[in-house]
Amino acid sequence: MQKSPHLKLLFCRLVVSFASLLLACTSVAAIGQNDKEKPAAEKPTKEASPAEKLPPLPPEAHVQQSIQADGKTLHYTATVGTLPVRDKEGKTSGDVVFTAYTMEGGSSRPVTFALNGGPGAASVYLNFGAIGPKVLKVGNEGDSPSDPATLNDNPGTWLDFTDLVFIDPIGTGFSRSLVSNDETKKQFYSTTPDIEYLSRIIYDWLVKNDRLGSRKYLVGESYGGFRGPRITHYLQSQLGVAMNGVVLVSPYLNPSIEENGELSPIPWMATLPSIAAAHLERENKLTSAAMADVIAYTRGEYATDLLKGRSDPEATPRLIKKVTELTGLDSEFVRYSGGRLETGAYLREAHREQGKLSSVYDSNVTSFDPFPFAPEQRSNDPILASIIAPTTTAMVDFVTRTVGWKVDARYNALSYDVGRQWDRGEDLRRGSVPQLREAVAADPKLHVLIVHGWNDLSCPFMGSVLTVDQMPVMGDPTRVSVKEYPGGHMFYTRPASREQLHSDVKAMYSLH
Repeated sequence: MQKSPHLKLLFCRLVVSFASLLLACTSVAAIGQNDKEKPAAEKPTKEASPAEKLPPLPPEAHVQQSIQADGKTLHYTATVGTLPVRDKEGKTSGDVVFTAYTMEGGSSRPVTFALNGGPGAASVYLNFGAIGPKVLKVGNEGDSPSDPATLNDNPGTWLDFTDLVFIDPIGTGFSRSLVSNDETKKQFYSTTPDIEYLSRIIYDWLVKNDRLGSRKYLVGESYGGFRGPRITHYLQSQLGVAMNGVVLVSPYLNPSIEENGELSPIPWMATLPSIAAAHLERENKLTSAAMADVIAYTRGEYATDLLKGRSDPEATPRLIKKVTELTGLDSEFVRYSGGRLETGAYLREAHREQGKLSSVYDSNVTSFDPFPFAPEQRSNDPILASIIAPTTTAMVDFVTRTVGWKVDARYNALSYDVGRQWDRGEDLRRGSVPQLREAVAADPKLHVLIVHGWNDLSCPFMGSVLTVDQMPVMGDPTRVSVKEYPGGHMFYTRPASREQLHSDVKAMYSLH
């Protein structure tokens, strides 16, 4: 959820105001007629630490549940609990809340850890949108934030072949920091510390639950997809825990791919296929074969015509004609853009005649534009604006009423405050492709499945295709593969795409 012009998901540059926490102390002057009458000066009152101000979170809670999936009844235990984060001195600096779904079988069953992104997103989206035992209808055209937040059995759940542990990073869900604002940013809201403490949480859950001997997998969405290779490599090389497989859902894998669009064709190659896919879908012509043609054009003639520039007078007119055909956009709009379709401009143009905005996460999901004559978009993204209410309602009700984990705290499905405070330094810009390569090189049995929705412009699928194409073949070339599905960033909100994802992931798990 991220930055313009490509409006990346998981980074949410929506600015929200906040009130700083003011520390106050008082001192009392000594009053008296003489030294004997003068009382000792009172010491300033020590301000309570965040840990001392917050009531403790409840003890672990469990509930037995069952669902119908693929003609079978799955009986499972849902658990909500916490794991502590400790600083270098061993003091507890944060509480990480997890939601786990486990079935009988113990260590004979695989266990999968799930993380969303943002930064600032809780794991509710993968939980209730994609792979958990219950599913919530959200994220598609026509869905309303005031629709009933009803959970139903999820036929696409992964619970039939793996236990599931959903982790909410500090500042998301009910997870919280217990240190000062400055220490919170230092310990939790930066690339490397984030990877290190989340890796330790995975390690601690495995130890606590006697599951170190289980087959282990990791799934991360968006910025969680950025986390995925880094956590895998850190666990593998530092904590002594090896993942059997990794699933990266719409990952923010290679941030620098969007740079230098005035010279490099790569940024425009990354986004054109997703724009073409949205047009094909509106025309009811979206197929794998049609997208293969789009990808071939993008890799070939489109890239070379961009690079030719003015050296070939026919290159740009030829490019504009083809891009207009592929996208269905107004030819003048394409001509004035030089066939280089800037994401923010496209999202306002695609449905302008209906007075609507497109979502960066799926440009066929729209909302009315409340500021249609403004020079740039002034409202929230259509999908983000519609999913916070139902996901929050569903999760809080599930945790507090169904599971019985009685907590008196705010739930953050998506924290703009975390996103605003995040340290977006050089370490983040380097992406996580180096760690992906190292983890795959170190373990000849590790499999990585990268999955995308065709319509996603926040983390376009073509970026992952181009990235994987440049990786060396380390043994079996299918150990790192990319698959695409109808839909956008959250393509799994479409039942057919969610069930195809289930099938593809189950097949990968069977390999190791």
